Amino acid sequence: MDPYIERPQYMAWLRRWEGKETVKVVSGVRRCGKSTLLRMFCDALVDEGVDPRRIISLNMEDIALDALSDHRALYDHIVQRLVPDCRNYVVIDEIQQVPHFEKVVNSLRLNPACDIYITGSNAYLMASELATLLTGRYVELKMLPLSFAEFSSGSPVAGRGLSLEDAFGLYLSLGSFPYMMQLMDDAQTAREYLQDMFNSIMLKDVVQRLRITEVSLLQRVARVLASSVGSLVSPTKIANTITSNGQKTDVKTVDKYIDGLTGSLLFYEASRWDVRGRHALARQSKLYIVDPGLRRLLAASPASELGHVLENVVYLELLRRGFSVYVGVVEGGEIDFVAERGGEIRYFQVSASVMDEATRAREVAAFSKVRDNFDKTVLTLDRLGLGTTPEGIRIQNVLDWLCEQPL
Repeated sequence: MDPYIERPQYMAWLRRWEGKETVKVVSGVRRCGKSTLLRMFCDALVDEGVDPRRIISLNMEDIALDALSDHRALYDHIVQRLVPDCRNYVVIDEIQQVPHFEKVVNSLRLNPACDIYITGSNAYLMASELATLLTGRYVELKMLPLSFAEFSSGSPVAGRGLSLEDAFGLYLSLGSFPYMMQLMDDAQTAREYLQDMFNSIMLKDVVQRLRITEVSLLQRVARVLASSVGSLVSPTKIANTITSNGQKTDVKTVDKYIDGLTGSLLFYEASRWDVRGRHALARQSKLYIVDPGLRRLLAASPASELGHVLENVVYLELLRRGFSVYVGVVEGGEIDFVAERGGEIRYFQVSASVMDEATRAREVAAFSKVRDNFDKTVLTLDRLGLGTTPEGIRIQNVLDWLCEQPL
């Protein structure tokens, strides 16, 4: 990752929790920038006068640390390096590589000299025994690749003086993984990097964990999901489609593979939400992929699908801003997103353009069944026709919204 790409939102989170006795957990898909974020955090500590000997930083994917893959050896190694009578920063990257790592973390937590930071590349990290051992004693930062604001303000892109529209086109094409910014002038290398990253996620976080033997089937499911962002997902329909195309499978297997793909943080699930009854619905949901570049790699993306790709970007941005995000269900229709945060609710419709009167009327009408006074916004790539409707619905350019300071 380019060291000059700032991640201010995530760095502020680390600084806010620095020194507190809770364990800091940073989770996120591989190569989204977790290791670099913590390296920047440690560098900042040293710049502020912290003795480097008080920072114990270990990446458990480093082959040089294979001897520490035993949890007892890891614990002893850390304890022996602690500087007495002061705060020590213990940073363990990709900790899920160590069997029984939760015992290490829990034991270190009992030592008042340890300020603990751990990272992991899958959602199972806190579904393990660690969550039980640390109930009420950990905080989790769910990290994503670069937002559009981070991407467009990073030196490789900002130095080109691109318009927001051109920068966004680059963002959709390259994707949001930090290292991709270094490859923007080499399309073939960029594609190879994305393919390698996808293979790495599949192998390390899905295939090995679930002990999958039908790797080609798993890849097929991933491609179907990537092609279906913004649409309701039906494991039965996916299984039938794959079987009809000559690769026999069943609903149970597809369900298992979808769980693996969401568990790897490659895909995120948005449940349906009954707007009137204010509760989540158990049946069906939509899945969104973690990066637009990966979607482009896995699925054909004709111009007609721009609306779905844009919807995916907005969904991820709402997650970055700390919202729980659902698909709104109203009588006779659907609202793209119901975003909830601390009792606050916001409603969003996403459309590539609402210049056509029929499209504009349809997007605005989706809010007519909502009987509350929470904010309602239509996000679009349009530059004309923006503002607030007589009904109080805001029509806003999505690129401006993506770049604004989140509330």
